[in-house]
Amino acid sequence: MARMYDARGNIYMVVAPQDLRHQGIDLPDQASDAVQTRQAWALAAIEACCSWAPGTQPPGSKEHRSDGLLVGPFQSSPPFDLLIVNTDGTLAERSGNGLTIFSQALSDQGLLPSDEACVLKVHHDKADAVSPGETSVKSAEVEGVQGFWLDLGRPGFGPDAVSAVGVETAVLNGRELSCVEQLSALNGAWSRSQFARVGNPHCVTLVDRVEDLPGNELMREPALNEGLTRIAYAMPTGAGRPCPAGINLQWAMHESGQQVLARVFERGEGPTASSGTSATAVACAAWRVGWVGAGEVKVVMPGGTAPILLEQEQGELSRVSLFGTARLVG
Repeated sequence: MARMYDARGNIYMVVAPQDLRHQGIDLPDQASDAVQTRQAWALAAIEACCSWAPGTQPPGSKEHRSDGLLVGPFQSSPPFDLLIVNTDGTLAERSGNGLTIFSQALSDQGLLPSDEACVLKVHHDKADAVSPGETSVKSAEVEGVQGFWLDLGRPGFGPDAVSAVGVETAVLNGRELSCVEQLSALNGAWSRSQFARVGNPHCVTLVDRVEDLPGNELMREPALNEGLTRIAYAMPTGAGRPCPAGINLQWAMHESGQQVLARVFERGEGPTASSGTSATAVACAAWRVGWVGAGEVKVVMPGGTAPILLEQEQGELSRVSLFGTARLVG
């Protein structure tokens, strides 16, 4: 039976592989094999676990009752394999909030070690990233709150890091940024973007005014939603430009000190209240243009605030970590 978890307003359903099979969904025994047969089972799993029951969808709500589906674990002891399924049936290579939720689900089942790091292995079918992607997770307490630190490794920057093509350059605080024509055509204030990879690809657009941060309701309006979908989603749903495999979109504004405001439009999902890897990409982009320094950065999204730890060596980011918490809501 699928269970619903919330991490900063990001909702995922968590389901064990055997439970999907009991519902008649043809999911292979191994996560690596399930990747190869995704088209045979993924949308059926989304329908079974993430769709609203007839007559229960609240007015104005999203099409699905969660932002995605976490399938796993495929083992009874670490390391643990899992699949992150977007509501359009595609697979994601990493999700900070999703992995936080999965860690909480493992803890609830008594499977997560309490005193040592645990490796989570996300299997996917993206050609421009290694599968499975590994993330080290460790239980921790921050400011009296129990949660998990996710070690997301060393970030990559620039068009090559996300396989972007046909982008021009701009400069902010001496750092070369990208000018994504498709974004600036939607809003002239969206002309300076930083591409970043933190296990999955991101395009962080840097703005000077809070009015230029698009709200989720605005991003759901048909005209803007269609334009953002064409940019964020790979073909055939989107245009795959400038990134053929699609790209997660964020908008960021430096509020003060080590704090940054952000909005998110996810590849495979659309506007979301929060996203862990998006928050991490925002913090990395903010560091790169000198808005924040190394150490703890707080990224404020509509769904909540994400603490990010940036570690620096010889003028470059050597490691980024995300702290998250999750709770069972259904």
